[in-house]
Parts: sequence; structure tokens; C-alpha cells
Amino acid sequence: MRASVLNFDEYLDRLASSDPTPGGGSAAALTGAMAAALLAMVARITLGSPKHASVHSIAQRIVHDADVLRADFVAARPIDEAAYGAVIAAQALPRGTDAEKRERMEHVQTALAGAAEAPLGVAGLAAATLRLAELTAALGNDHLMSDVDCALRLARAALDASAANVKVNHRFLKNAEVITAQASRLAAFLDTAAAAERRTLRRISA
Repeated sequence: MRASVLNFDEYLDRLASSDPTPGGGSAAALTGAMAAALLAMVARITLGSPKHASVHSIAQRIVHDADVLRADFVAARPIDEAAYGAVIAAQALPRGTDAEKRERMEHVQTALAGAAEAPLGVAGLAAATLRLAELTAALGNDHLMSDVDCALRLARAALDASAANVKVNHRFLKNAEVITAQASRLAAFLDTAAAAERRTLRRISA
């Protein structure tokens, strides 16, 4: 059965199994999707509140952006699973001769670059979700601030987990240019997210 059509319980069963996929990168994408869904919920409830009419236009924008992020996270999950699957397939290639060893190494290195790129994409989505959490907190719906807090922490978890997956693939990747470019993008995501997280936490605790 394809991972994209598994229901949640089936997905968790697969995640808990001895199969190498789905793994941490896939779980990070699902965690990010839940964070985005929570932000959409807060914005939708706020839209239904006459008390918060002054921020309805902002809430509508948050609904749109959160729904797009959620869809992007969901789409990223099977991409991550396929990328890691490619590494496993490459590692299983024959290596009985020098030519086979060289071919296997080339395939492994290409797959590792893809396996780092997939969670890097999720990291970017998570950073965008953290920025959206800041905007959602600014709606000022105090009754739902704990949901914003939960979304913030879930997005942070998705970011950290994705970063871990990027870095572990870099340990085995030999292409310095790819490593440098991906690491630079990851650092930018982490810096942007950290600043948004600090501002959001101040708003939540105010």
C-alpha cells in the first residue's frame, strides 16, 4: 500500500515497524502539517468572532497560508520517504567488481544529496510555519493562545527533526559544494525561525 493513502493509524503502524520507511523525515513532515492545521483552526475560529472583526482580514490570510503549508507538508512526506528509499536501493547495488563499486558509489552519493534535499524542503516549510505562528499570535485571540503555542512547538519540532536529517546525510556526502549550499540554506531557515519563535513566545506569555 502506498504511504500516501495510509490512514493515520496505518501510518503509525508503518512508522513503528521494522521497515526503514517511513522514518524521521516523514514524521517531521506530518508534524509540520499538524502545526499548520492548528494555525488554520485558530484563524478560522477568530474569523467567526465579531469581537475580533478588526483582524478578520489578517485571519483570512492566515487561513489561506496555513492551508497551503499543510498541503505542502503532506506532499513533502512521500517525497522524503522516496528519497530515503533511493539511498537504501543504491546501497543494495552490487559491488563485486571495481566498476560496480564505482557505479554504486555514484548512485549512493546522488541519493544522499536527494535525501538531504527532501528534509531541507520540510525545514523551509517549518520555518514558514513558525513565521505564520507569529502572525497568528498577533490576532490576539487569548482563548486560543495555547493552540498557537502548541503549533509553534510542533513547527519547531518539525524544523529540528528535519535539520537532523539534513545533517546526518551530510556526514556521508562527499560533494562539498552540495553540502555548503544546503547547509547555508538550512542555517538561514534556522535563524529566521529562531527570531520568529522568540517574538511569538513573548506574545504568548504577555
